Formats: sequence, C-alpha cells, structure tokens
Amino acid sequence: MNVYLVDGTYELFRHFYGAPSHVNSQGHEIGAVRGVVGSMIALMDDGGPYVGVATDHVIESFRNEMWAGYKTGEGVAPVLKSQFGLLEEALGLLGVVVWAMVELEADDALASAAQCAAADSAVGQVFICTPDKDLAQCVQGTRVVQLDRRRRTVINEDAVRAKFGVDPESIPDYLALVGDTADGYPGLAGWGARSAAAVLARYRHLEDIPDEPGRWDVPIRGAMKLASTLAGSRNLATLFRDLATLRREPQVCSSVDQLRWHGPARGFGELCERQLEQPGLASRAARLASRLA
Repeated sequence: MNVYLVDGTYELFRHFYGAPSHVNSQGHEIGAVRGVVGSMIALMDDGGPYVGVATDHVIESFRNEMWAGYKTGEGVAPVLKSQFGLLEEALGLLGVVVWAMVELEADDALASAAQCAAADSAVGQVFICTPDKDLAQCVQGTRVVQLDRRRRTVINEDAVRAKFGVDPESIPDYLALVGDTADGYPGLAGWGARSAAAVLARYRHLEDIPDEPGRWDVPIRGAMKLASTLAGSRNLATLFRDLATLRREPQVCSSVDQLRWHGPARGFGELCERQLEQPGLASRAARLASRLA
C-alpha cells in the first residue's frame, strides 16, 4: 500500500487561485474548498485509501516567537482565510484524517506522519504531496518522496540533490544559509544557492564548516568573505536552521491504520448540497467507498 500525505494549506491556496470562484446562496466564497474536496476524492480514486491532510488552522505558530519576521496571516485574502474552517469540516465529513495545526505547522504534521508511515514495513511508498522545499528534508531514497500534484512530478532523493545540490538531511542547513522568503527569514548575507550547495555538499552541517576559509576543502569564489560572515553569524544561522527544521511529533500519527479511509461520514451529503452546492461530490465519494470496501 502507498500513503499520501497532503499539504491542505497549499492545496487551498492552489485551488483558490486556480479554480473557479463560487459564492454559495449564503453569500460565502467556497470555490477553493470545492476544488480541494474533489481533488482528494480523485487522489484516493487513483492512489488508494491511505490519506492524511494537514492544514494551518492558525497560520502563526511557535516559530513566530523565535523570529519576529516569520510568516504570518497578514496579507492573506479574507475570502481565502475564511475557507480554512470549512475545508477542515468538509474533509472531516468526507472521512479523511485532518491535522488542523495550531502550535505546530502543517509541514510539521506532514513530517511526523511521513516518519510514522516510513516505519511501517507494509507501506510501499510515502508521497508527501507538496512542492514546499522544507519537506525535502523528509525524502528518503525512492520510498519517501515529494509529489508535486500540479506539475505531476515526483521528487526523490536524487532529485533533491539535483535541485539543491545537497542531501535531504542538509536541507535545514541549506535554508539557514540562503534563507526562505516564503517563511520570512533572510539567510546570511552573501550566501547564495551555489555557495551553500558547494560548502554543504562537503561539510553537510553548519557546525562542521570551519571558520577559517583556508581550511575549507572547497574551491569557491569569495570563500574568505563567506567564512567571515558565517563565523560572525553562527548563532543566527543556527536559529534559521531551527526554524527550517520540521518537528516530528509521534502524537500526530501513531499508526498507518489511522489513515485508512472508510468512506464519508453522515452529514457529508448535506454539506455538499447546502454549503458546497455540489451534490455530485457526495455521489463520487459514495461510489469510491463502495469500490474500495
């Protein structure tokens, strides 16, 4: 069996900007929720019934206390933000496991569930369904991979190296040096993708990079300036790495059996008809449940 772990926040954003708008009879914009629910039914139809979805119920997390510039919900369109609660309700009634994160982030839940699924010998592959570069740190060979559903591409360990120039375990170190504008931390001045990849391909982790450029076993332009910047900003780099490091919490997922979809719950049909105004979603879910039973 394969396990699919879905970044519900990413999916909601993706469908909000890519799917048709729809305002229901109650005056609520629900187009993105309809798109995500239909997409989850299609995913299970293609890939099987072992699915979990993580959402950022509250966009702010414990990381905002660590770094003042960390991403917030500021700037998110109100009509998009208002759909998070309905998405979680709809997926719950669909019968899909939903991790609505408050203190931690959706990415942390996905990392936790990926670790749980990878530990189960009955699992063939674990697909982490998001293109988010943070999740590249969870990739293991060809067994735990990222799946970009929009581009229909699979990112395995070789693909991580080809894209970033480092192994998955070095992704937090890489992001600490180059920064992550999406998450709101800048990295270290002067460090770019090429320099970070070249140095980390040799040393793997921040603490293993010598302060003195003369000791670097890496021929790289501007080594002296880069080394000086790192030597003077190691605490900051360590903080950024901590921001980029995903937390794996066992309580998120203790067994792959928890992810087994058994069909929609009572009330899903009514929600599809009255709030989503798309009763066909309930019919599709019912047919799929019958086929997978």
